[in-house]
Order: sequence, then C-alpha cells, then structure tokens
Amino acid sequence: MSHPRRILSVILLCATFGVFSATAAAQSVEIFGGYQYTHLQPAFNASGWNAAFTKNFKHVLGITGDVSGAYQHDRSAYTYTVGPVVTARLPGVQPFFHALFGGISTQNSDDGFAMFLGAGLDVGFRKGIGIRLVQLDWLHTDVADAKRDRNLRASAGIVLKF
Repeated sequence: MSHPRRILSVILLCATFGVFSATAAAQSVEIFGGYQYTHLQPAFNASGWNAAFTKNFKHVLGITGDVSGAYQHDRSAYTYTVGPVVTARLPGVQPFFHALFGGISTQNSDDGFAMFLGAGLDVGFRKGIGIRLVQLDWLHTDVADAKRDRNLRASAGIVLKF
C-alpha cells in the first residue's frame, strides 16, 4: 500500500474509534477480545489475538472496528478493518454477520487491502458478559499486487456488552 493510502487507512480507523469513544457511554456497545487462528496463502498458518469494538445503532444494525495480530515464528500479520454488522437478538444467543474493510500489514512492511466477510455466534452467561463461541471470516487480501482469496480466520473469546 502506498504511503498516502496507509495514512488514509490510519485516519479512517482513528476516526471510527473516535466515534465509538464518543458514544461509549450509551447502551449497546460491545467489546470483544480473544484468540484467533489465521491461514494466509500460500503457507502462513498462525495464532494470535483479535479485538473488536462494536457500536449498535439499531436493534440489529451496528458498526464494528476490528484489529488483529497473527504470529508464526519470525513472521507476523496485522489487520485493521471497519464495517457494518447485523446481529439477530435472540434470547441467550446472538448470531451475527459482518463485512469489514481496511488494511493488512505483514512482517516485510508490505501493506495492502484486507476484506473480511464472516459470521459468528455469541452466547450470553449473564447480563453484559458473554462468550464468542466462534467467529469465522473469509479474508481477501491484496498485498504487493498479489491478490489472495483462499484465506481464513477463526476467532473465539469474551464479549462485554454495555
């Protein structure tokens, strides 16, 4: 990714988190943190972390900012994305679908476009605390003019709801 596009991506991500921070006192904010496994073509299979901040504007519609890091020996990949999320608010379980767009940075300082299309399932234990049993994302990347479509990320962890 060129230097101006990288700056624009960082500004977009900061602006999104700024909006989230300004509305964090309101109801319907979710914070997720947990483990992730990422497969990137051709041979990057790595473990790491995944964190997301979601602001729900309507009962079923929200916006999510998502960041993650995956590590394999001396190699790493970081993603930073934002996009809409649709959640079914069922008693005890909440399946969701999202489309996230942003960037990816690799260990070689190669930056590029990243897009996640995925779904997941949250289960609530008590008011405000839940478990993300699974989140599966198909990941499209465009790094150093190499487009890759056979990428996958699986995540699980804790969800806090305010």
